[in-house]
Amino acid sequence: MIEIDGRHGEGGGQILRTAIALGALCGKEVRVRNIRANRPKPGLAPQHLAAVCSVAGTCQGRLEGDALGSTELHFVPGHMTGGDREIDVGTAGSVTLVLQSCLLALSRTDFTLKVRGGTDVRHAPPIDHYSLVLLPLLRRMGYDLHLEVVHRGFYPEGGGEVWVKGIGTSTLRSLDLKERGDLIGIEGSSFSQNLPEHVTSRMAMECKRLLVRHGTVKMGTDARQGISTGAGVELAAVYQNTILGASKLGERGLRSEAVAKMACDDLEREMTCATLDRYSADQIVPYLALADGPSEIAVCEMTEHLRTQMWLLPQFLPVHFDVRGTAPVRITVSPNRT
Repeated sequence: MIEIDGRHGEGGGQILRTAIALGALCGKEVRVRNIRANRPKPGLAPQHLAAVCSVAGTCQGRLEGDALGSTELHFVPGHMTGGDREIDVGTAGSVTLVLQSCLLALSRTDFTLKVRGGTDVRHAPPIDHYSLVLLPLLRRMGYDLHLEVVHRGFYPEGGGEVWVKGIGTSTLRSLDLKERGDLIGIEGSSFSQNLPEHVTSRMAMECKRLLVRHGTVKMGTDARQGISTGAGVELAAVYQNTILGASKLGERGLRSEAVAKMACDDLEREMTCATLDRYSADQIVPYLALADGPSEIAVCEMTEHLRTQMWLLPQFLPVHFDVRGTAPVRITVSPNRT
């Protein structure tokens, strides 16, 4: 059995999500102690409980300690089944953080998922980051994933719904991201719910104004009505070899133009030196550790989430990380398949 101390590194839910997903994928029994010990409210929150219960369901696994507030979880995996599944995170618990665990666990099988909860909430990637950045990168590796946003969900009411269809693969291709290649263009999504339509158009126009000096900027707008209220921007700089993303959620009292500028500033920081943005790097690394050969990436900074993933992965997989340089930090991910 693999014993994981949840206090390590970033000490949040990511350790738990990745450990349980890898346990299911690799058929390894896992015990995680001190769950989210570094957070103001330690233990399992609804989105973490939804993620681990969903992963256990995909492989007919057994869980002990699967209760709200629990700080220790024991997982015994069974046989991976895939298929059609529905997951209700509850209120505005993050859909993308649940997907982070489920997509990794299910990466070798075919499935469809219907996930309800918060699609665009703080401290989690917006759902459009998956659509515009993460899923296209995974498709390049041979993991065929497609996503539809049926309803958006914002804090605190939630009410979002996402459908994901996946065709798994037993052989993930490595990524050679030493260089980005030429910039093809910048894409983006300006989205809102229960707000005047000018909110999305103003955010989109400001993004175009600020980023046009880089080349073509294509912004889509998505103004909806729904259970919850909110707004935001997701941007993606598409290069020959990679995609960089950045996002910003709206806040009460923050002008549309200010939301757009914050997202643009974040994207331009990533464009100075990265081949993977700081939000995508820690989510892609587990797949690179499973790939058919060595991969190389570059990040502008080494986040605590990425450091924690690089500490966790060798406990499940035969993989080595070589880290060198600063701004960019270059990382070679070398799976050992012998």
